[in-house]
Amino acid sequence: MAEDFVRESKDGVLLNLRVSPRSRNTSLDGLYGGSALKVRISAPPTDGRANAELKDFLAGIFDVAPSKFEVVKGTSSRDKVVFVRGVREADIRSRLPGLLNQPQSER
Repeated sequence: MAEDFVRESKDGVLLNLRVSPRSRNTSLDGLYGGSALKVRISAPPTDGRANAELKDFLAGIFDVAPSKFEVVKGTSSRDKVVFVRGVREADIRSRLPGLLNQPQSER
């Protein structure tokens, strides 16, 4: 059985992400293999810029402060696990419909 892209954890949730830096725009781009959420980031993967933009982007779409996001696995990889403190799985899932494949500038 494949692992889901979002799962409850103590004090928050864990998100499995597949991140593509240096994209034309920053957006959610659907599921990646059923076990990760695909995110396109316009920032390059240097000096932590892509991870910082990722946190800001996710904070905006999930209405959570950027400080609540922490990359706990894969800081220098495309495959990342991000911990979101203080939210529930239902909170994350409720914001996803309608957001997939929509550039940040259109929100």
